[in-house]
Amino acid sequence: MYAVVRRYEGVTDPAEAGRRVDEGFVPLLRQVPGFVAYYWVDAGDGVMLSTSVYEDQAGAEESVKRAAAFVRDQLASLLPHPPQVTAGEVVAAG
Repeated sequence: MYAVVRRYEGVTDPAEAGRRVDEGFVPLLRQVPGFVAYYWVDAGDGVMLSTSVYEDQAGAEESVKRAAAFVRDQLASLLPHPPQVTAGEVVAAG
């Protein structure tokens, strides 16, 4: 399995960002081959995190492309800074 974690800082409206992600982005991710799970977290103080998990690296890479496009097209006003993106193979899970 592969996971991708994105950290967004300076989020201007976390509730609206969450709504848009839930209604628009999550359905797009569910279409990615190998999709396992997705979580969008409000960490407070204008910080939001996303974690997505895929069966393989190809699915994880596709999610990065889709996330960049969705943020650019649907969330740019709410997420003013590029995310810190970390991706890699899952080596332990519970």
